[in-house]
Amino acid sequence: MGIPPSALPLHLEADDQLLLQSQPGAGMPAQMGRPARISCTLPEVVAQLPVGQAVWMDDGKIAAIVMEQRPEGALLRITKTKPGGARLQADRGLNFPGLSLNLPALSAKDLKDLDTIIPLADIIGFSFVESAEHMRTMLEALRQRQGEHLGVIAKIETAEAFHRLPEILLAALGRQPLGVMIARGDLAVEVGPERLAEVQEEILWLAEAAHLPVIWATQVLEQLTKKGIISRPEFTDAAMGVRAECVMLNKGPYAVEAVHTLNDILIRMQAHPQYRQVSDWNYRANAAYGGCGFAIGSATVP
Repeated sequence: MGIPPSALPLHLEADDQLLLQSQPGAGMPAQMGRPARISCTLPEVVAQLPVGQAVWMDDGKIAAIVMEQRPEGALLRITKTKPGGARLQADRGLNFPGLSLNLPALSAKDLKDLDTIIPLADIIGFSFVESAEHMRTMLEALRQRQGEHLGVIAKIETAEAFHRLPEILLAALGRQPLGVMIARGDLAVEVGPERLAEVQEEILWLAEAAHLPVIWATQVLEQLTKKGIISRPEFTDAAMGVRAECVMLNKGPYAVEAVHTLNDILIRMQAHPQYRQVSDWNYRANAAYGGCGFAIGSATVP
């Protein structure tokens, strides 16, 4: 999900209340006894949130829990931020771990966006794809618009998408140029940070067995890109990206330096002939899945 624009970032601390509005609207800070408020780019989600549901914002930087449902939206209590609180800005993600949302694969806006971009784009990123039926819906929407030539990137962002990845890929293999994005920020929130390394490894195995390109995304060299400094763990993390066909960097004032650093790391890693070993399991899966080629639905917070 995503958060729409607000006039100013919201400062949130543990035990603060936050209203997730059921109608679109700009975010507002707390005032005169009223809690701060934000809205979601898919407002129909709000009514589906049960009391006690965990809510994570901005790639897990802010945690909250649903306290009650009100006519105007879901009232949240902030349970975790960094010391001193955190700022929540527009266009940050919302995650609801463990909750199956009853949402269409493509919204009315997504379909309208497809009409605009199909003549212009080469690849479409399919956010929050979670089943074979979602993928078939996308492929049919492209077919109706003469978009069969476009590559589709299946963005694996939720635990549900991870568990159903084989069926998602099989729904498109041989029908559409296809690829996979390991959206590690959302995935870490969904499956837990301690499981992320295992999950991204299994996605790499399956994509390699199916001869599909992979985009390694989210928080690669983030400290370098944003602050101009780099930590030792970031070197190792970036080096693992050599197993993917594409590594994505976020924007930041030091983006050019980060690109040069990443290029140097990947060139050095590619010099090692065993950097991409495939297990016996992969070879068996390779025989089962066969091959193919390359890789709209999204939401945010105000």
